[in-house]
Amino acid sequence: MSDKKVHLLMVLTSIFWSGAFITGKIAVGEFPPFALTFFRFLFALPFIFAILYLREPGNRIPRGKQWLPLLLLGFIGTFCYHSLFFTSLKYTSAINSSLIGAMNPIVTTFLAVLFFAERLTPSRLLGLILSFLGVFLVITNGDLQLISQMRFNKGDIVMLVAVCCFAVYSLLSRRFMKRYNLSPLMVTAYTFLICVIISFPFFLWEKPSAYLASTSASGWLSILYMSIFASVLGYLIQMVAIQQIGAPRTAIFVNLVPIFTIIQSVTILGESVTLFKLIGAAIVISGVYLTTRPEAKSKYTESSKSSSKSIA
Repeated sequence: MSDKKVHLLMVLTSIFWSGAFITGKIAVGEFPPFALTFFRFLFALPFIFAILYLREPGNRIPRGKQWLPLLLLGFIGTFCYHSLFFTSLKYTSAINSSLIGAMNPIVTTFLAVLFFAERLTPSRLLGLILSFLGVFLVITNGDLQLISQMRFNKGDIVMLVAVCCFAVYSLLSRRFMKRYNLSPLMVTAYTFLICVIISFPFFLWEKPSAYLASTSASGWLSILYMSIFASVLGYLIQMVAIQQIGAPRTAIFVNLVPIFTIIQSVTILGESVTLFKLIGAAIVISGVYLTTRPEAKSKYTESSKSSSKSIA
């Protein structure tokens, strides 16, 4: 496959991932957060395990010490992240959620510098500052009174916590894959499975009988979209791209997700876009680019990127 085709596929993948913010916003109107987490990965399991069995027959079942890191990664990176992601969409817009989600590489870099002695170059420091400034504008919409009165949208705060969970997942997965001989595909398949198992009692706690009878076809199709396109196909295309053009060049395409989300949010959901949100989006994307561009990345961050599934 040519690099041009890979680039086009990664653009398509960015559209898939941005669509998860739109379909997620639709689905939270009919399903509670834990149910969405449970069904999203339940529907994805047959596909991801079929791919694992075909591509890596030697990694079909984890062995001994591999189970503990998989349990931890499944809990933090899949269950916690997506439960918080769907919770955030109940209280904030798809645009805000996607822009805050785009901070994942920034938060990962910050934690790597703080806890793993990752080198911080001037361009990466500038990227960190710009991204936090951009998210500040998105969350406050340029209203400085929100700072003095400490009145933030709780959905935005929840999404920030979700991003921190996925950043921890990214950092731990790199170490665990190396230490326990885990492949990215095996990590993905079994974290999906672990997420389904952990979320099941929470799904029952939300009393599914109270809402399942009234759910619509659009709600179920939204979950199916997130399962197939955002989770399975998105991950597979990302994996092919990493193998062919490398993790740094692949990571750059994540910057397109907020752009496509803004376009879809306005045209499909009818969400409004203010000037401050557009300025914030441009600043966030610029900051992510400065932090994740190939010449500014270290081997550590490249490896952590190769283990990431997505931001949505």
